[in-house]
Amino acid sequence: MTDERLEQPQRVWGYRGIPGHYDEVLQESGLPRRPWRRIVALVNRMGLEQFGRRWEQGRQLIQNNGITYNVYGDPQGKDRPWPLDPIPLVISPKEWAGIEAAIVQRATLLNLILADLYGPQRLLKELRLPPELVYHNPLFHRACYGVPVPEGVYLHSYAADIARSPDGQWWVLADRTQTPSGAGYALENRMVSAQIFPEAFRQAHVRMLTRYFQCHRDGLLSLVQTRRDNPRVVLLTPGPYNETFFEHAYLARYLGYTLVEGADLTVRDDRVFLKTLGGLAPVDLILRRQDDAFCDPLELRGDSLLGVPGLLQAVRTGHVVVANALGSGVLETPAHLGFLPGLARQMIGEELKMPSVATWWCGQEEPRRYVRDHLNELVIKPAFPKLGSDPVFADSLSRQARQDLLAEIEQRPWAYVAQERVALSTAPVWTGQQLAPRHVVLRVFAAWSNGSYVVMPGGLTRISTSADSLVVSMQRGGGSKDTWVLTTEDEEPSQLIQPSRQLVDVSRTADLPSRVADNLFWLGRYTERLESITRIGRSLLPALSGEGDLGNSVSTEAGLRILAGLGYLPLEMVQVSPTEQRHWLEKTLLALVFDPNRTTGLGWNVTQVKRIAWQLKERLSADTWRILSRLDEEFPQLPTTGSSQRLLLPHSLLDGAILRLSAFAGLAMENMTRGHGWRFLDIGRRIERALQMISLLRYGLGAAGGEEEAQSLDTLLQIADSSITYRSRYYTLLQAGLVLDLLLSDEANPRSVAFQLATLSDHIAKLPAQEAGLRHSPEAKLVLKALTAVRLAHAGDLVQAGENGEREALARFLEEMKHDLETLSHTLTNRYLSHAVSSQLVASA
Repeated sequence: MTDERLEQPQRVWGYRGIPGHYDEVLQESGLPRRPWRRIVALVNRMGLEQFGRRWEQGRQLIQNNGITYNVYGDPQGKDRPWPLDPIPLVISPKEWAGIEAAIVQRATLLNLILADLYGPQRLLKELRLPPELVYHNPLFHRACYGVPVPEGVYLHSYAADIARSPDGQWWVLADRTQTPSGAGYALENRMVSAQIFPEAFRQAHVRMLTRYFQCHRDGLLSLVQTRRDNPRVVLLTPGPYNETFFEHAYLARYLGYTLVEGADLTVRDDRVFLKTLGGLAPVDLILRRQDDAFCDPLELRGDSLLGVPGLLQAVRTGHVVVANALGSGVLETPAHLGFLPGLARQMIGEELKMPSVATWWCGQEEPRRYVRDHLNELVIKPAFPKLGSDPVFADSLSRQARQDLLAEIEQRPWAYVAQERVALSTAPVWTGQQLAPRHVVLRVFAAWSNGSYVVMPGGLTRISTSADSLVVSMQRGGGSKDTWVLTTEDEEPSQLIQPSRQLVDVSRTADLPSRVADNLFWLGRYTERLESITRIGRSLLPALSGEGDLGNSVSTEAGLRILAGLGYLPLEMVQVSPTEQRHWLEKTLLALVFDPNRTTGLGWNVTQVKRIAWQLKERLSADTWRILSRLDEEFPQLPTTGSSQRLLLPHSLLDGAILRLSAFAGLAMENMTRGHGWRFLDIGRRIERALQMISLLRYGLGAAGGEEEAQSLDTLLQIADSSITYRSRYYTLLQAGLVLDLLLSDEANPRSVAFQLATLSDHIAKLPAQEAGLRHSPEAKLVLKALTAVRLAHAGDLVQAGENGEREALARFLEEMKHDLETLSHTLTNRYLSHAVSSQLVASA
């Protein structure tokens, strides 16, 4: 299709806007507006069916990338997929130029207001701003008064929610000055839309977002006061249960910053340090995604468990920069909107280039009188919003409710504002079968850089849940769109931001936060535990039918004996009749696979893997995340179908789980840098695999002699995935001594205890030294003791049975080995992960 034909007006799939509202796509004639014509033509050419298929690919991409948004109180919790609509919002170059200039002006003005409120306070003294509006505001923090900020920059990033009225005019609905969220989601929206509609994206000449993030990063680095040549920057998050945690992890990875929680940081001598495996590493800049009040429990909110005690004092002394500056949330009140026109004229000598929605603060008599007289036409909001506070549409209230609302306003007038009801514009959304109108609000982002503000050429477009709702909120089930700002010139293809020109200290590879190392350690343990349970279940399932592969038979009694020894069922169940044995084996295996509340089962451990992986989101590759996510998706609840059908399900689930776990192990081995992160992941795996093998040997080789022993040995080899190795090496019948040698002492067998200990010894030797001059650390001594014991052990002696037929020497040996490994785990945790053992090492600059 030629460019000329693409520019011709075409209707789009029977879409219609809502009367009385400006439609972003359609003119009053029903034909597309000029910026949309090329996209409408391409969409029409694609057809409904192909469009639907493309969008299914987009939804799969969102799921595979783990793009989520936590709606508080939603049963899906942090696993709720990010709601993206495939049709972007399109803005012409001319219109965007006006928006961009208005946002730069507004960010500049708000930064000056913040500088005054936390500095000379001339605006309050001259009554340009009512003191009640500031001092009643819980987001005004007196502890931040007089705290210096580099170059007078309080707003390092800023966002404005803007909407279009029926006449086509853009208005500012709200300012986001504390921790503006959404830039990361806007970037992810762009990644998805550009992949599913590459032709439309390319031919529409859409402006790229990369430069915005480059400027944002450069602007932050320019404010660092100490160690300018090689600063350490961290992104502070409230944690994985925050509504936008995905964005925090995504931006940390994209910008190249370390994602931290409050507990990862500490303040010593008015300096902020990151707790790492190598000790305490100085921090120069904190990009926070945490509300002001929660950042420092000493000077701000005393009950905060998310902050860093002493952080504000470190900022006050100039040893660390926090962006945005602490206290900047004071301007998020809608009450200030009515005062901005006058403040703009006074402070920058300009009229506002984009007006705010008409706002009346009830703390003044004249505006309050207007609110009383026009209540049914207005939306009433709290002047100082908090989570869960909803706007009140007065015309929807009963007469008594309106009277009660007016009485409340009269009693606490400073706590309320009224705003004009904006007839938000509409844009088409894809419902699955057709296009339908939804109301839109655009969040535009600006970042301080090189003495001014740079605006993202696009933003996060949010849509209402229905055509009848004028409330646009992600927390209330709204959705989002990509925002395409068009240009008349082609741009270079979007890339990751370029590395900083600043030098990189290669020793920083050791600066792994202890919390991250702890999560990696337990990710390794849980994935290995999961594999062990999966192999047990997969090996014992054939016993229910009495059939098995040639040379790989499994008896019901042998299976029950191992399960009982491992604590999966009562020991007395081994002595019941064959029919009852089969019943108990089936019941136990199904519970292991499907019961999500059984801590020794697959479902519970899969949940733990997903939980820990979520906290490591910024550390895991997209492929690794997809593998672990699929594990969680593939384990349903216990089926209620017949017994035969129920037994068919575990085989495929267990086979799939083994494949996914093997893929995870392969990615860890082949793709992860051999740093401390990989090392602690593998340490967790090796400790858990050794413990699981010790338990299998303890109960698979417990009793000696007879046909029962042969069955137990065969089962043991299958669970340990070593049957082929044994039969290719030993051309004899199964012998306990040879099986024990293969699974305990053979350092060439990756399933043996000796292999795990030898690997642990190598890993521990490369961990950061904690005590200078100490030849062997406590953890090194433990693993050396265990490895030496295994190397010196004689399998033939250990399998000798006593008079009672039990292998007591083997039991004592394995019990001591288990104790050493558990002690090793505790020692590593205390020394490196929880810092229960004090560290004398402070990482150098």
